Amino acid sequence: MESYWWEQVMTIISVPVYAVAILAEIVLSRVLNRHLYDKLDTANNFLMTILNGSLDLLMRGVFIGLMSLTFSHKLITWENHNWLYWLCAIVLTDLVYWFVHWMSHMVRFFWAVHTVHHSSEKYNITVGFRSSVFEPLYRFIFFLPLGFLGFDAADIVLSFAIQQLYGSLVHTELIRNIPVWDKLFVSPSHHAVHHASNPRYLDKNMGMILILWDKLFGTFEREDSHYDQIRYGLTSNLNTHNPTVVLFKEWRQIWQDVKTAPGLRNKLMYIFGPPGWSHDGSRKTSVQLRLEESSKKA
Repeated sequence: MESYWWEQVMTIISVPVYAVAILAEIVLSRVLNRHLYDKLDTANNFLMTILNGSLDLLMRGVFIGLMSLTFSHKLITWENHNWLYWLCAIVLTDLVYWFVHWMSHMVRFFWAVHTVHHSSEKYNITVGFRSSVFEPLYRFIFFLPLGFLGFDAADIVLSFAIQQLYGSLVHTELIRNIPVWDKLFVSPSHHAVHHASNPRYLDKNMGMILILWDKLFGTFEREDSHYDQIRYGLTSNLNTHNPTVVLFKEWRQIWQDVKTAPGLRNKLMYIFGPPGWSHDGSRKTSVQLRLEESSKKA
């Protein structure tokens, strides 16, 4: 119960932190003439986090109930919740979410959920609130094995909340690299690369707190000042702020692709294949787009 209490405390503290950070970013954006904010885009960001948070609260009981089962069969017993326990909880939570995030870019079904977060053509702190609305319906499944390692559900919820707080605050153009810190941790520059639609940057820098995972698993890409300027958003932008389009356009496209695709294999690939895959070559995956760009610049 102590972790639930600390989560509430952190939520209360984070509200003024976000408010001050967002207000400062808006003021600096105007002073520097950077045009970092758009009213309708920002409204969508807050709407998506409300929808996501509501669904997350509804699913929390399911997560706690199922994780209590894995926790009851734990393979490791921690004598006390000391600094090492919490360090491991936060690091492993970050690793698990790296995998969830990676899968969201590799499998179109999950990309249809995650594309909401990437659909903004802006990059500011409120874009961090532009949550993958339907992710709470399945995200908890990937955290269940942590119960076998002796981590309580409440502690994982708190660790994830810490991760999300940090992850939201790196969504800013006003800070780029942070010397020394960004060798291990995600910086605004690292995450700006993740939000870029430039072919070179697609599907890179999946980490939320630690950039270490991307360096270990081959998905790291440093922002290159000599490369084209970052273009935020999707490779094919929505060109609308209609929230129903933001939420459901990719699902509608999947439905159309499955209906018209010849053969069962092609139908399944349109659901579980990589985003951008097409049976007739009319669209391209991120890998194909990178190869195409490389051949043009060679």
